[in-house]
Amino acid sequence: MSESNLDKVLTIAGKPGLFRMVAQTRTGVIATSLTDQKKIVTNLGQQINVLSEIRVFGLKDEMPLNDIFERMFQLEKGQPARIKPKAFKEELESYFLDVFQDYDVDRVYASDIKKIIQWYNLLLDSNELKFDLSKEEKPSETEEM
Repeated sequence: MSESNLDKVLTIAGKPGLFRMVAQTRTGVIATSLTDQKKIVTNLGQQINVLSEIRVFGLKDEMPLNDIFERMFQLEKGQPARIKPKAFKEELESYFLDVFQDYDVDRVYASDIKKIIQWYNLLLDSNELKFDLSKEEKPSETEEM
C-alpha cells in the first residue's frame, strides 16, 4: 500500500478546487491550482486547510481524509467515483456508507460527501492519488473472461 501525499494539497476559502502549495511566505502561501495550474498568493486573512489534516467524523473514531480517498480508490478500482457529486442526498449517503460504514450521519452532511467526491475525482485526474489496488482487485493475466 502506498501513500498519497496530501501534505501540500490545500483548500483555500472562497476559491473553488484544490491547490498544491509551492512555497510558504511570511503572510500566507503561494500555490497552483490542480485544475488550471494558475498561481495564487494567499494572505493571512484567508482560511487554508491542508487535506492531510482533515478528518471525517465516525461513530467511534474520526478517519483521515487520505484513508477515505484510499477506500474510494479501492471501491472504484482506481477509477473516478461512480456517483456524481450532484446526486441526491440519499444516493450520496448510500455511496458514502460503502466507503465508510461507520461515518456519523448526524455530523457528516451531504454537502461534505459531495465535496469529498469532487476532491477525489480532482485528485485522481491530477494524478495525486498514489495508491496500489488491493491484490484481489487486480485482474490477473491468466484470468479468463
